Amino acid sequence: MSKKYKILVVDDEQDFVDLIRIVLEKASYQVFSASNGEHCLEIVRVEKPDLVVLDLNLPNMDGHEVCRKIREKFSFKDIAVLMLTVRTLEHDFVSGFGCGSDDYMGKPFEPKELLARIKNLLRQAGKLAVE
Repeated sequence: MSKKYKILVVDDEQDFVDLIRIVLEKASYQVFSASNGEHCLEIVRVEKPDLVVLDLNLPNMDGHEVCRKIREKFSFKDIAVLMLTVRTLEHDFVSGFGCGSDDYMGKPFEPKELLARIKNLLRQAGKLAVE
C-alpha cells in the first residue's frame, strides 16, 4: 500500500479501540478514533476518512443514526462503513445494511477477517487495486 488510508474507529469501549488500532496500524493504516457519534461526525467532516469502523452501541446517538448522518451529509461512495458490533441477530444485520452500512461484522472478531473486509471495502470503493 503506497497511500496511507485513513480509518476512523468509533466505539465507546476503549479496549476495542486499542485492539483495532494495533491491528490497523500494523497493517499501515492511519487510525483515528471517536467514542461517540457527535465526535465521529466531526472527525468525518475534518479528516474525510476512507472507511469508518462503527459500533452500534454508542452513547447519545447509536450507530444506525451515525451511519444515516454520514450517508446524508457525505458522498456515499467516498466513505465506506463497516459495522463492528456485539449485536449479531438477523434483524441487527438487516437494520445495519438498511441505514447504509457497507458491511457488518460481529464481536469478538478475528483480526485477519477484519483486515480482509477492510481491504475488500476499499477495493469496492475504487480506492484500492486488486492484488
